[in-house]
Amino acid sequence: MGTIKIPIGPQHPALKEPASFLISLDGERIKGFGMRLGYNHRGIEKAAEARTYIQDIYLIERVCGICSHSHSTAFVQAVEEIAGIEIPKRAKYIRTIMGELERVHSHLLWLGVAAHEVGFDTLLMYTWRDREVVMDLLAAISGNRVNYGMNTFGGVRRDISKEQQADILKAVDILEERTKYYAGIATKETTLIKRLSGVGYISKEDVLKLGTVGPTGRASGMSRDTRKDDPYAAYGDLDFNVITDTHCDVYGRAVVRVFELFETYKMLRQLIKNIPDGEIAVKFPRKVQAGEATSRYEAPRGEDVHYVKANGTDKPERVKLRAPTLANLPSVEKMLEDNNLADVPITIAAIDPCFSCTDRSIKVNNATTGRSETLSWGVLRAQSIEWYKREHGIDFTELNKKYQIRGN
Repeated sequence: MGTIKIPIGPQHPALKEPASFLISLDGERIKGFGMRLGYNHRGIEKAAEARTYIQDIYLIERVCGICSHSHSTAFVQAVEEIAGIEIPKRAKYIRTIMGELERVHSHLLWLGVAAHEVGFDTLLMYTWRDREVVMDLLAAISGNRVNYGMNTFGGVRRDISKEQQADILKAVDILEERTKYYAGIATKETTLIKRLSGVGYISKEDVLKLGTVGPTGRASGMSRDTRKDDPYAAYGDLDFNVITDTHCDVYGRAVVRVFELFETYKMLRQLIKNIPDGEIAVKFPRKVQAGEATSRYEAPRGEDVHYVKANGTDKPERVKLRAPTLANLPSVEKMLEDNNLADVPITIAAIDPCFSCTDRSIKVNNATTGRSETLSWGVLRAQSIEWYKREHGIDFTELNKKYQIRGN
């Protein structure tokens, strides 16, 4: 019958964010897979280099709504290392509590989305109902359901009271009971098991070769978790297990996430029981001495890496992010080899992708000179204005003049 190509995205009902996939098919079987990013690029790294460190905390936190605490913690850890500042132990515990609460809400969100992709909308309703328990806790502690604003250089901005600690323990008891029900579904619900088993297969060898991280890698038998391998915050004080599975498919990724929730509940109880008294922050200089540091953080999706270079001013010279989705995307092509077209949405969803924190701009080759060139802010802004004028008849030139918006 021959090979045909089917485009999926950048706008598609199965995609919650814009990304473009080109699927080559022989009948219903996938024979080739290509992807293209860049539809949601916001220039976060470049924007961070034009702002002060304090401003950057709030900018970096908005790289991703679901992993906002993950990104801000990774960033402040790097800056604190350059500055040689050790934060109070109570602040470390609070950062860890917030991080694990964020993991619960992320995993429950993923479980609901995955269920929706295979038509199990009842499970979507249940998990998102339970996610509200965590969101209410996060809002009570920080004032926000997402983008909590808890981190600052030298510690955290808000303490967790005795009453809030008690509320966390009550919520953990409720969520643990409900998660037992989800674990039962994951291990006994025949329809779900058959739908997910064998879909998106990737071996342990390929996971290691492609640099896959997080639950996606651990579902293929890779026992790697930054919280255990390179402890930060309060993780060195905690007793917990790294959850792995050997199914190597979407079913395995569901199992890992469900059983990781039980480990998180165990960690939260330890954190509340052992949280020390004391200050929640120490003084931090406005300017950061010259130096560079790399910070690793186990976000719900996998290892999050932040690199910061300081030059002695109040602004970083370079900020570089590598979100877990970027590390996991190369494995998607391998997962889809010889699968069916109908398996594309759940296979992509199984890595829990976030394209807003993954997107990159690209260096282009000038067709006239043949040389590669990097666009400055000013040139990029001018091209954007021209594009909107040409394609949509909207002219932002006067608006730019009014608010004195300039590129650099």
